[in-house]
Amino acid sequence: MKLHELYPFPEERQNRKRIGRGRATGQGCTAGKGNKGQNARAGVSERPWFEGGQMPLARRLPKRGFKNYKFKVVYQPLNLDRLLAAFEGKDAISLEDIYARGLAQTGALVKILSQGEISAAVTVEAHRFSAKAAEKITAAGGKAVTLGVEAADAETPTE
Repeated sequence: MKLHELYPFPEERQNRKRIGRGRATGQGCTAGKGNKGQNARAGVSERPWFEGGQMPLARRLPKRGFKNYKFKVVYQPLNLDRLLAAFEGKDAISLEDIYARGLAQTGALVKILSQGEISAAVTVEAHRFSAKAAEKITAAGGKAVTLGVEAADAETPTE
């Protein structure tokens, strides 16, 4: 097969309409753009969501609820079994170790979850622990060290 044998053949392809290139294009004096108005002008670009001056849908619909995306605190979950598999035989696991091993993104808030079993006494550092995970770690003789989260968990004082 060669390039000139590919389908569709050049003679079967329809040329695009070259709007606004003079009267010789066969489009007449308006070049197929209708008569006057914004869309007949050169350089016009309406936004895809523009509704012709009608009240836009985003403004017609009611806004409800409370959205707190800007201040939302997101933790990266990490299960006990995955954590212990990565640090086999270690008795202290710091947050820097977790980042260095690639178990969580550097600088991300980490929460340890309880999936998996723990048999050895291990000291684990993280921003948060689920209740069961902390219980499993302490039951095995280890220690769950909760690190402070800057202003993320701080409650606003009530008067």
